[in-house]
Amino acid sequence: MAKVTVDVSTCVGCGLCEQSCPEVFEIQGDGIAHVKTQVCTQHNLAEVAEQCPVNAIKVS
Repeated sequence: MAKVTVDVSTCVGCGLCEQSCPEVFEIQGDGIAHVKTQVCTQHNLAEVAEQCPVNAIKVS
């Protein structure tokens, strides 16, 4: 299984990841994205990570 992480020091909170895959990502009260779960059956998480404008999302 892939491990999804968000570099909180890089994230700008644009919300694109949450829009693309709300099952995994959530913009929380601090204004940055957080990973809710490591599993998504509906989206390719590597593609979601590639869409991040600041490359804060890593899938390994």
